[in-house]
Amino acid sequence: MSEKFTDDIFDLKNDRRLSVYLYRAGFGCWLLYIVSGARFMESVRMYRTDFGVFSFFLMVLGLSASMIYDYYHHPIEFAQKKKWLAISYVVLAALIYFFILHNQPVSLEDLIRKGLF
Repeated sequence: MSEKFTDDIFDLKNDRRLSVYLYRAGFGCWLLYIVSGARFMESVRMYRTDFGVFSFFLMVLGLSASMIYDYYHHPIEFAQKKKWLAISYVVLAALIYFFILHNQPVSLEDLIRKGLF
């Protein structure tokens, strides 16, 4: 059963479940973003921005996955979603740049020194 489940879920051309799961995970992170602003969540307040950016990332990833399905099965919806996907990638890049990288320029030397490559 688990083998069939993983075969189908990663068949983005014929199965929408992965995109739905990514949307739901993004919504869950968005709820964490909202709740982490409350007083009783003081211990995780420092991760609030990360929750928000990760939520947006998961939702953009879900949109990307659903577009593969739409490309094959719903070409009119695919054409409409293309511009929103491009806008989403630009907004996600800006969020990562300003909130995660803290407005610092990115250089290849810094990435190598930090061990990302």
